[in-house]
Amino acid sequence: MQLIICPMSEKHLQKVLTIENASFSRPWTIRHFQDEIESPHALPIVAESPDGEVLGYLCPKVVLDEGEILDVAVAESARGKGIGRLLVEHALSWCRERGAAVVLLEVRVGNDSAIELYRRMGFTESGIRKRYYEDGSDALLMQRPL
Repeated sequence: MQLIICPMSEKHLQKVLTIENASFSRPWTIRHFQDEIESPHALPIVAESPDGEVLGYLCPKVVLDEGEILDVAVAESARGKGIGRLLVEHALSWCRERGAAVVLLEVRVGNDSAIELYRRMGFTESGIRKRYYEDGSDALLMQRPL
């Protein structure tokens, strides 16, 4: 599958919001994404098909020597095709270029496919945030040195 990875912009936001709303019980708002687009510490990216369809996105940021993956999702119809891996690879490279020594993330306990992807990419578990999500689910903290 040919993909184009590019910085997220205003033109992507409606498609990004569609994926966000389908992926999360407490989705980000358009303002969250606009703030990331405008932040000097962030570089939100999208994965597009050659015809411009947004298939996934990822919002990383770097502050001092820490990178963090804040939000990532792939359209349900495009899952299992390596798009998430490609987005994470781009985020790791960007964080490294910005001087990050480590990249952190949190993922819902029970999101086995995401947890397995992160493990395959060198992330290790570093803690649990009990009852972190609105429904009482825990968040698994993971990190990867760069």
